[in-house]
This record gives sequence, structure tokens and C-alpha cells, in this order.
Amino acid sequence: MERTSSIGMDQERLTAEMAFRLSRFFIGRYTNPAAFAGFLNLTGLTFDTFSDLWSNQVVQLEGATRLACMVFLCFVLTLYVANRSKPVYLVDFSCYEPEDERKMSVDSFLKMTEGNGAITKDTVQFQERISNRADLGDETYLPRGITSTPPKLDMSEARTEAEVVMFGALDSLFEKTGIKPAEIGILIVNCSLFNPTPSLSAMIVNHYKMKEDIKSYNLGGMGCSAGLISVDLANNLLKANPNSYAVVVSTENITLNWYFGNDRSMLLCNCLFQMGGAAILLSNRRQDRSKSKYKLVNTDTQRIKRQEL
Repeated sequence: MERTSSIGMDQERLTAEMAFRLSRFFIGRYTNPAAFAGFLNLTGLTFDTFSDLWSNQVVQLEGATRLACMVFLCFVLTLYVANRSKPVYLVDFSCYEPEDERKMSVDSFLKMTEGNGAITKDTVQFQERISNRADLGDETYLPRGITSTPPKLDMSEARTEAEVVMFGALDSLFEKTGIKPAEIGILIVNCSLFNPTPSLSAMIVNHYKMKEDIKSYNLGGMGCSAGLISVDLANNLLKANPNSYAVVVSTENITLNWYFGNDRSMLLCNCLFQMGGAAILLSNRRQDRSKSKYKLVNTDTQRIKRQEL
């Protein structure tokens, strides 16, 4: 029993010694400079070969780095160009000019007012003072419904006033710019006092046979700031719709809102508001830059609480 175990231990010791000697033989042989030089001679490799191989790897690494940087730079530039806000241009505008028979001087306006039996002398004098201070001059116009004798203030005359003003301004705008109505992608109309059904914007779309997918908006009851709000809305819509034209029509309708009475607070509108309207053409198309009159720089809308007034 003891002899068998001693024989096993001798065999293990011998095996360990042989393994150690064998590994030491290989390590010593191939880490020997002379042996390494002989290996190089047999394979035909030289130190220049290793140097060229390392240099080529560095060049390849630098080329790959440059390519990756260029791809990343192109990606960033593409995102910037795609997401930056496109400039909006005011190509041209047009104001409606009624026919001469609609013209109403201050004296004619006061005589028309005095001819109404419900108006007192004090009321006529009050309107005269306001008209002179407002400095509207003798080149203003009134719609047919108001100047008729007797006045005809109904829905039909109000729609006629709206059509004459809007279509007159738009006809002039399309003639000046050479743009066809079918090319318009966005239409915004604002009128605070007159909001019929169908809307004013629908009247324009049907009259000019505009395209079916036009984005049409009709703003009402927003007072004197409606024009600026319409431009701000058009600006935001053009940012979301590239290569588009937007038309903004701003008008006011006074046929159904003319006052025949002696309340001075109500008479102010008669002295300040007359017949008229304007249309502007906005574009975000790059090719319209050279022929545009203005560039829209910034629009800002603020809400002021009543207690801050």
C-alpha cells in the first residue's frame, strides 16, 4: 500500500518536472533573440514589414475617423436645415378702392346724418367735431346700404358690401403678383362685426374656385388686433407647410352696424369706421425672396388681464 502510493507520487513528480521542463524549453527557445531572428529569416519577415503594417493600420484608423466625423457632421447639418424656421416673405399687398359714387366727404356725411329726422342738432355737431379730429378727410367711402334713401340695412346689402370689398382687393392682388387663386394653400379672413354662414372665407374659396384642400380660416369678434393675429396665424401655418402661399384678407363691415340715434358712445363708430379692406400675399418659397417687398421678422402675441389695464 505504501509502495503503491510512493510510486504514484514519483510519477506525478516526474510528470510535473517534465511539463515544467517542456514549457521552459519552449519559452526559452522562442524568447531567445537568436531563435527569434532565425524564425524571421525562415518566414521572410523583416522589421520594415511590421512597421509598414502598423503605419497602414494608423492610416486606416485615421481615414475611418475622418469618414465617421463627416457622416456625423452631415447628419447634424441635415437636422439643422430640416428643423430651422423658414423665412416668411410679404410678396405684395393690395387695398380696395371703391368706385367714385361710393365716396363720401365730411360735409356730405354730415348732411346725410342731418337728413335723418331722429338725429338732434347736438348730435350732428358732436359728429362734426369727431370727424374733424379723426382727420379722415374727404376721400373715404360708405357702402350702398347706408347711403341709400331710405337706408337699406339688411343681410343682403351686408353680403354685397363684403363681396365687393374682398373680391376687389383680391382681384387687384392677383393681378399685381401674377399668382393664380389655385396656387393659394392658406386663406385667412378677419372681420369682427360681420360673420355670416357660409363664412367670408368660404365665399372667397367658392368665388375663385380655389383648391379643395386649402386651409381656410375665418376670424371674427377680435377687434382691431384681428389683422395682426391673422398674420401671426399665417406665419405659424407657413412654418408647417413648406413651399406655400398664404393670403390674409382684413376688412370690416358696417352696413348692419350703422347707428341712427343720439347715444354719443354709439356714434363714434359712425365717425371712425368707413368702407374698405386689404389683402396681402405671404410666401415661404425661396424663389419669392427677390420680388418680395418685406420679410416677416417676428410676431408676438400677448394677453393682458383686465386688472392690468
